[in-house]
Amino acid sequence: MRDKKKRASITDVAKRAKVSITTVSRVINSVTTVSSRNRAKVEEAIAYYKFKPNVNAQRLATGVNNAIGLVIPGYPGIFYSFYAIELIRGVGHACETLRLDLVFHISNANNPINTHNVGGVIFADIIENHTHVEHLVHMGIPCVIINNKVKDLDVGYIAIDNYSGGKQAAEYLFGLGHKKIATITGTLTTQAALERFNGFKEYLDQQGVLLPDEYIYKGDYSRRCARLAAEEFFGRQDPPTAVFAASDEMALELIAYLLEQGYKVPDDVSVIGFDDNPACLYGPVGLTTIRQPLFEMADESVRALHAILQGKSKKQKHKVLIPDLVIRESCAPHTKA
Repeated sequence: MRDKKKRASITDVAKRAKVSITTVSRVINSVTTVSSRNRAKVEEAIAYYKFKPNVNAQRLATGVNNAIGLVIPGYPGIFYSFYAIELIRGVGHACETLRLDLVFHISNANNPINTHNVGGVIFADIIENHTHVEHLVHMGIPCVIINNKVKDLDVGYIAIDNYSGGKQAAEYLFGLGHKKIATITGTLTTQAALERFNGFKEYLDQQGVLLPDEYIYKGDYSRRCARLAAEEFFGRQDPPTAVFAASDEMALELIAYLLEQGYKVPDDVSVIGFDDNPACLYGPVGLTTIRQPLFEMADESVRALHAILQGKSKKQKHKVLIPDLVIRESCAPHTKA
């Protein structure tokens, strides 16, 4: 009899259960076509040997690669970014639930992910990776894009209606009576930032509210650019009474600057952000913001990719989630003439 102290193989389990290796693999991967009798025999053999499946062996036996890649664009401060952390948390949660392995890759166009070890890839936006995605599609590797509505490639996407988010910010500030409204944009080469800006500006245009160039600061989501924008806006003789920042990080830095300069928020200046970062709750002023469901978006992207890898879906999933306005203390009606 085999010494149980030695590491058991899938072959040992199959021999003890008197079934094929394929049947053992199906039980391990929770395939429902295995009979209850065979499933019980395999489970007994697994318990007898205290067998732990070898991931690579599983993939070879089943023909299914249960590892997925997550590609996030590399940018300064990525591991301090609420956006990136929430995406990683959502993807990781879904992978744990679905028993998937995760290969994490910080990338740009010059550093593509090694696809030999993954069955599919999730891209957290495709700022510089469009060519890479196109190559993977050509190779037949399933891809899902987070936060970018891709129209020119056969890929799935789970995105946010950023246009609606920008419009909601403008509508709320306008509804409070503000007419001199400025904005600090995100990186406008990204679809998300451009759509937020367009939704914001077009709503104000429809209401006959001018958004002059001096009230637009083209930022990059960083606190540094928010401070530079604040210095420009409030160094003018006619400063804005309200500001929409395209991220909470920028909005929080803007508030810090205003308080340093003796302004009262929201009595003198109203500020609205975008993300719903938990930091919004703990500053000197609770930040009104547009909540984007990052965790849900990431979780759903994994489930969409998993369905394709398991052969449960042949269609690429395209879904757009609507962000929500979260009202706190940083905005107030404009009462001054």
